[in-house]
Amino acid sequence: MTYDDWPNLATMFFDVAHQHGDRPFLWSKHDGTYRPQNWASVADEVRRLSAGLTDLGIEKGDRVVLVAENRPNWVVADLAIMAAGAITVPAYTTNTQALHEHVLNDSGAKLAIVSTSALAKRLLPACAKSDARTVITMEEAESIDGVTLVGWKEAMTRGAPEAVEERAGQITRRDSACFIYTSGTGGLPKGVILSHHAVMSNIKSIYLGFRPLLSGVETFLSFLPLSHSYEHTCGLYFPISIGAEIYYAEGADTLITNMPEARPTIMPCVPRLYEVMRQRILAGVNREKGMKKEFFEKAVYLGTKKLNGEKLGLIEHLQDRVLDKLVRDKVRTRFGGRLKALVSGGAPLNPEIGTFFSALGLTLLQGYGQTESAPVVSCNLPDRIKMHAVGKPLPEVEVKLAEDGEILVRGGLLMDGYWNNPEATAEALKDGWLHTGDIGVFDEDGHLMITDRKKDLIVNSGGDNIAPQRVEGILNLEPEIGQSLVIGDQKPYLAALIVPDESYLVEFAKRHNLSSPRLSHLADEPALLSEIKAAVDRANQHLSAIEKVKRVMIASEAFTVDNGQMTPTMKVRRNAVKGVYGEALNALY
Repeated sequence: MTYDDWPNLATMFFDVAHQHGDRPFLWSKHDGTYRPQNWASVADEVRRLSAGLTDLGIEKGDRVVLVAENRPNWVVADLAIMAAGAITVPAYTTNTQALHEHVLNDSGAKLAIVSTSALAKRLLPACAKSDARTVITMEEAESIDGVTLVGWKEAMTRGAPEAVEERAGQITRRDSACFIYTSGTGGLPKGVILSHHAVMSNIKSIYLGFRPLLSGVETFLSFLPLSHSYEHTCGLYFPISIGAEIYYAEGADTLITNMPEARPTIMPCVPRLYEVMRQRILAGVNREKGMKKEFFEKAVYLGTKKLNGEKLGLIEHLQDRVLDKLVRDKVRTRFGGRLKALVSGGAPLNPEIGTFFSALGLTLLQGYGQTESAPVVSCNLPDRIKMHAVGKPLPEVEVKLAEDGEILVRGGLLMDGYWNNPEATAEALKDGWLHTGDIGVFDEDGHLMITDRKKDLIVNSGGDNIAPQRVEGILNLEPEIGQSLVIGDQKPYLAALIVPDESYLVEFAKRHNLSSPRLSHLADEPALLSEIKAAVDRANQHLSAIEKVKRVMIASEAFTVDNGQMTPTMKVRRNAVKGVYGEALNALY
């Protein structure tokens, strides 16, 4: 590999594309069937769009906002922007008009690119209030006063594509590649400045760590937003660097269907999706009768026993071999049949979730990182998996703990700072170390364990520090519970806001002869609250005295991206949820 030789991400792409030419690269659904674009055709589109951007007045250092769902054109646009010497500013498709205005004006964007007409309806009015008065549209969009629309195909006919690679070669590793605005669990997003060097350093470290796992042509299934640093690095630029193929999932509801179609070998994802998949698998198993359910439960039991280092007896060893064919092979097939690793990041993974999938024959590797570190700091690797930890720091990444347990990171992967925010930059970057705001410890083998966010720690009225994410992770393992949020800062005990699991609600409505299983219709049902309290009581058996949840209320709706109560990477926005339920939650005390 030539990670140290490539001057920037655009020339890395062109180099790899020249090597692979007609081989498939990006796969997307057309008329119900996955179809590929090869490396050469994508490179040609990148050159033509980059030339069009230059013709439209984009110069080195200019910022270009990109608003699109995951699709091949997102990749083309990102590479074309960088090849022109400009800086990509990816924006979430879930952004409101107000958030678009913030990103456009804070970044000082000169131009924007948008995919669908629906997304354009929120973006274009924001552009009219910014300097980005020219917008390239991948699909037709309704124009508005003050904004000039340029069609995708038209943009590709402007300029001189033959000059693009030479222009790209003039970009240095220290030039900015992108401003990634943190989705944030509270407050306005900050623009994280990532240089080409930061992203290149990170993908080199990922390659060095994962090298034993890589063989042949790898296949990735991309689902998380490309506007998030985790997918941007792990689901796009790392795959590009190793010449992999990338499939784009259609959405959350079709992810299980897309897996056997794409047959990925590596798949980055977030803990929330693993929680949902586990609940769906268990719900399906519980609908089975007789031996199928027994076989499944036995496979999980024996798999867990092996993961814990316990020896199987002779009979158990024979049973395990049979169950590998009867149960685990079917599970692996459901996930495409070729998976070398599911990689979990973006939020803490409950160890029991990791153990569940690993016991069923799937390798689940938990990692850790932040947008500010481009983003991957550490990861479990297949030869030394510890479910309670996020692995050892990747090669060429330094990690140490401050006196208060805060995780500090140093290396080429670090951001250059927050755009237009010197105060926040000075707080995060001190003496060459990134102060992550996360609390952690190293175990006896040097594996990093995250205990919680420094700012999210609950300090109860007795002065005890409690990690809410740990408590929520244990609550969410109960089959009746889909999501939870724990509170208790400066209070004598913990209370929880619970979102019941969807499949459980359907079953509950049937048992009680209720017409609708919708949460909005059931939230006030006394029997539902009673059953949820019983589930919380079971979870409390696995918690210490200060962690036990003593009061419970049921949410009126699930935490979702659409209602603003989750980030696009499925982390709960604590402040937003508390803003909705604040008075009711306070009444629990």
